[in-house]
Amino acid sequence: MDTATHVVMGVALAGLATIDPAISTMYPAVVTAVMVGSQIPDIDTVLKLKNNAVYINNHRGITHSIPFTILWPIVLTLLVCLIFKEQQYLHIWLWAQIAVFLHVFVDIFNSYGTQALRPLTKKWIQIGIINTFDPVIFILHLCAIALWYFGGPPVYIFSALFIILVIYYITRRLLQQSIKRAVIKLIPKDETIIKTFVAPTIRFYEWRIAIQTNTHDYIGRSYKRSVNFSDRFKRVPFPDKALMQYAQYDDNFKAFINFSSIYRWTVTKTDYGHELRFIDLRYLKNGHYSFVAIIALDETYHVTHSYTGWVFSEEKLQKKLMRGRVNIQSY
Repeated sequence: MDTATHVVMGVALAGLATIDPAISTMYPAVVTAVMVGSQIPDIDTVLKLKNNAVYINNHRGITHSIPFTILWPIVLTLLVCLIFKEQQYLHIWLWAQIAVFLHVFVDIFNSYGTQALRPLTKKWIQIGIINTFDPVIFILHLCAIALWYFGGPPVYIFSALFIILVIYYITRRLLQQSIKRAVIKLIPKDETIIKTFVAPTIRFYEWRIAIQTNTHDYIGRSYKRSVNFSDRFKRVPFPDKALMQYAQYDDNFKAFINFSSIYRWTVTKTDYGHELRFIDLRYLKNGHYSFVAIIALDETYHVTHSYTGWVFSEEKLQKKLMRGRVNIQSY
């Protein structure tokens, strides 16, 4: 989820924590543990300061793993008890643990997903039924917080909120599965479906769709149960060894391949040599595929510069590539 949603979830959990009679004398310490615990798994966001490749490879990775889901609450408990001079370690740890677990748990319902079961497996868990920012979830939390602010009983308010959210998540899952069944019916019978990607948007009834079969990739959107494919690409073999002999070791390329599950590629002759472009087919918006990897190669197929990340227009992408060329030439 986005930062704002994790914040309001932390506030809701702080309200629910009042159910614990032991925390009445140390409520500021518990609130601190809960609010920080609701955010701390996303500390890996700082990796974006290094570069996109490092960020994409590691975001929601080890910081959301089993060891760190256990470690964060312990660290928070020790720090909070030291700062607030509290000795009720068990109660503070319990609410910190719930906060961290809730953060990791809700993230698996996004299409981005997490490596929540690491080190048991590095597989990305991506249930993909909740958008990174879901206005329904955010508004429900704001309403509950407002009721608490104006004197409502927090235990009843936030207990009701969490019950409503469970029903909402189940509804979203059922809706996603219904769309998947509708999509499968549209694929030609002589094609074998390899991957099915049905992911939410910020709109309740609108979903992004990407289907990979043994011969084609189908890209589209659905509204309610109405499905429309806007693009259809014939699948082609991976770029030949000559083209990939150096590109395969590029960090931006490896980050893209590690993250993307349905993609196509193109190669274009340029004034500098060749441009190898990998396009994630899951992120189509307004006719533009926003997640890409670009590898610029010279005439001998050596990588001169590269880029991977989200870019929401071709114009902005070309500006980023131009900066890369200038940096290489300056060096």
